[in-house]
Amino acid sequence: MNNDDQNGKPHVEPVCPGKKDKLDLVQVRSDIEKKNGPEFWRSLEELAGSTDFREMMHREFPKGASELVDAVSRRGFFKLMGSSLALAGMTACTKQPFEAIVPYVQQPEGLVLGQPMFYATAFTLGGYGAPLLVTSREFRPIKIEGNDRHPASQGGTDVYAQASILDLYDPDRSQGVSYLGNVSSWGELVNALREPLNAQQAKKGAGLRILSQAFSSPTLADQKQQLLKKFPEAKWHFYEPVNRDNIYAGAQMAFGQAVETTYKLDAADVIVSLDADFLYAGFPGTTRYARDFAKRRDPDSGNMSRFYAIESTPTSTGTKADHRLSVKASEIESFATHLGNLSGGLGVQMPTGVAAFLGAVTQDLSAHHGSSAIIPGDHQPPVVHALCHAINAQLGNVGKTVFYSDPVPVFTGNHNDSLRELIGDMKSGKVEMLVILGGNPVYDAPADFEFKDALKNSNTPLRIHLGLHNDETAELCHWHLDEAHYLEAWGDTRAYDGTVSIVQPLIAPLYGGKSALEFVALLAGEGEPTGHELVQGYWKSKHSGADFDMTWRKWLEQGWIDDTASQPKQVSAKTTNFPSSPAATDKNAIEINFRRDPSIYDGRFANNGWLQELPKPMDKLTWDNPLLMGPAMAARLQVEKMDMVRLELQDGKYLDLPVWVQAGHPDNSVTVYLGYGREKAGRVGNDQGFNTYALRTSDAPWFASTVKQITKRSGHYILASTQGYQTMDTGDTERPVFHVQDLEEYKKEPESDEEKPQDNETLYPPYDYKSQPYAWGMAIDLNACVGCNNCIIACQSENNIPVVGKDQVNRGRHMHWLRVDAYYQGDRNNPKAYFQPVPCMQCENAPCELVCPVGATTHSTEGLNDMIYNRCVGTRYCSNNCPYKVRRFNFFLFQDWDTPQFKMQRNPDVTVRSRGVMEKCTYCVQRITHTRIKAEEATEAGDKQAIVEQLQTACQQSCPANAIIFGNINDPNSLVSKWKAKSRNYGLLDDLNTRPRTTYMSAVTNPNPDLEKSS
Repeated sequence: MNNDDQNGKPHVEPVCPGKKDKLDLVQVRSDIEKKNGPEFWRSLEELAGSTDFREMMHREFPKGASELVDAVSRRGFFKLMGSSLALAGMTACTKQPFEAIVPYVQQPEGLVLGQPMFYATAFTLGGYGAPLLVTSREFRPIKIEGNDRHPASQGGTDVYAQASILDLYDPDRSQGVSYLGNVSSWGELVNALREPLNAQQAKKGAGLRILSQAFSSPTLADQKQQLLKKFPEAKWHFYEPVNRDNIYAGAQMAFGQAVETTYKLDAADVIVSLDADFLYAGFPGTTRYARDFAKRRDPDSGNMSRFYAIESTPTSTGTKADHRLSVKASEIESFATHLGNLSGGLGVQMPTGVAAFLGAVTQDLSAHHGSSAIIPGDHQPPVVHALCHAINAQLGNVGKTVFYSDPVPVFTGNHNDSLRELIGDMKSGKVEMLVILGGNPVYDAPADFEFKDALKNSNTPLRIHLGLHNDETAELCHWHLDEAHYLEAWGDTRAYDGTVSIVQPLIAPLYGGKSALEFVALLAGEGEPTGHELVQGYWKSKHSGADFDMTWRKWLEQGWIDDTASQPKQVSAKTTNFPSSPAATDKNAIEINFRRDPSIYDGRFANNGWLQELPKPMDKLTWDNPLLMGPAMAARLQVEKMDMVRLELQDGKYLDLPVWVQAGHPDNSVTVYLGYGREKAGRVGNDQGFNTYALRTSDAPWFASTVKQITKRSGHYILASTQGYQTMDTGDTERPVFHVQDLEEYKKEPESDEEKPQDNETLYPPYDYKSQPYAWGMAIDLNACVGCNNCIIACQSENNIPVVGKDQVNRGRHMHWLRVDAYYQGDRNNPKAYFQPVPCMQCENAPCELVCPVGATTHSTEGLNDMIYNRCVGTRYCSNNCPYKVRRFNFFLFQDWDTPQFKMQRNPDVTVRSRGVMEKCTYCVQRITHTRIKAEEATEAGDKQAIVEQLQTACQQSCPANAIIFGNINDPNSLVSKWKAKSRNYGLLDDLNTRPRTTYMSAVTNPNPDLEKSS
């Protein structure tokens, strides 16, 4: 397979000759051996204490960030301005154009200008629904939150749900019906389908095939049954590239039936993860799991849980473990077998460290019968899931921390087998009419299926595609029908616990799109009913009460249908003698892992700029998917970060990829993320990264020991990572910004902020903030934070923060007001890791305010460090004087002021900043102002107090783990005051006497004493 066209991208020179873009591993190893690096480090450069890193740390922006020319020529700048910057919405003009303002002549009923309205709905990913509460302004949905009343989320969301609002307003969305690439209409499609559908009815649907993604919609499931009754010989196929086939196959192996497995983590004293990333978006139930997990990680509760993680790729979930073991994915099955033998030995010879780890885990599990949980990862083979079912049953966890119920998705078979059957029918000429409902199998089907060739060369007479984008699959279909976004369409879906939510639209379809429900109704000969009629009609038929209209209204208002949660199911193991997976013949063979991308999932969000620019949790990479490998392996291969290598498999396929050296990655193993290398995603997603689906096969969808060799190629490839930018200068190793201690130490001597200066130790004139009714502050619990990145997207959505593009990120110009630093500690081959969200500290003695020559950054009586945008002249003195590196500067007009869709998406309460303006976190001052006004309108003191207590910042409201608390610190009874009064509370770089209003609760781990001794 030749990938020269994909990897033959122009060589990118460094921003400045004095700045290194690559990490010299030879020099780094030498530096590390000579001296001990800092206790906590964010990158291998920092660990080595390189000169380049120290120089960058002492600058607010990387060298060359302020320059408007590249290393090639000034012509390169104008080329950049004319192409890539134009796509990012940048223009040379910074003056906002004049626009006509037309008032309402007749104001719609129920609308109060300036007052938001909230509607309950749900977002579906992989067949699982996420209950939401969507903010609408003047009938425009602008912000997504979790439904705080729904038992499945309790108010939390994930990055995909948060960012889905941007997909609604994506200007690259499909905007109409097309036939053979030409503009058509819904009416013409309806007319064109009459004759083929009549022909299929005469054949009982023998030539009709439908291919859909996974779904749990009861209404669509009913439509599927009705359609197959009308066309009994038709077939409905399913395919998702990121699926749960192993979960259901493992249940089938253990119980003889497919079941849904859920966990009650707030009841678990010991949790063991076998390659399960259950605290990050994409894992069903992650928002509830994160909340329950964080609840049991409180060291003051007296009952803190312990967490072990065995994983094949560093993840944010593994980071939260008290003990983490980094191994190849193929080795986890043997570890599961050993864990299942709770009273016996390990059975086979293992390295001393691994044997000690498994022995300690086994003893801990044995001591916690009925209060532990073993969670297998989705990409582990079925036998691992079956073994975990057996272990959980043996430990008495079933019915206490582990529960079984009927599956949530409609289809629980094997997705690859279903797609393989469809392709076989296509090649044999059995398919006369193929309907593809969403998905993009031309791009993401297994490489050995050759679905693209089958679709293009099978001579299927009629191919129809329904989708949000005119993507790679739509290009090879006769008809393409634009799909309505879920915020434009009626529907229903099930959450991970089985609870049904009604999906209600907040806006009419922007381009007249149709939902899957409406299109399937047409195929079934039901005419052209609306989505509302279909959903309401289905649930009316299921309702046995008298007043359906009142019940329907209640369902819509609360966001779910009562009594639809899955009931616990009693299942028992049919056997414990499970067949083992084929053992690897060469223990030293290099293994490749295929993983869903933490930012763009399986590629469906490739055109979402928020997600493309979202730093991945562990490496903080944006816009790309390099080849991840550990430091030891990189040293053996003599490759460095950003070197190009050729990854060649035993079947002859190969792909040229850049290298990223990831601390904590297992040896003799490499990882690639799926979802990049798109060709028909849109202007944002096209030609970003590398298409690793080209290496993925149906017999090894998640990992395989099929790597023939990895060879170094010439040149290198620029990767844009935010890790290392905005690094705080701690001066020395005795001044850590991250505080952590183990539980036993904490019990003996709770940490206190000894470096915090006294109130009278300041040269600033004193101000009596306690005399004011409000003094706003924030506390962040580092023990609860799971590094899910949700706060970053929530802040971006709430505060109209722009996307800047890969080149600008590489120059240190990314605009996120909030960053989540990943700190590593210890051995670079298997370090401990921690997360620390860093917004503006809102310092009472703010260094930024003293140096601003125009008074653009000022202090309010409530303790907020405010920005006056139209005063800012862009000197950036404030940013240079900020020790926390939390200010962001608009080097260009990053905002798109011309695209109409983006104007609809923005929050009208937040200023859209222009070129040359500094910006930063404001504690969501617009929300504070709304709350203050409502409190002033209240007549009773108790009502005022209740209103203020409901105030939440965007990052706080979205956090699934309740790690962020915000409120009035002048109220001693507020939760934020109670947190700040705890001994764990400390200020970042408190010795500087900046007196930050944002403080942290130090991390406390709960290690196994036996493992601590052995280490």
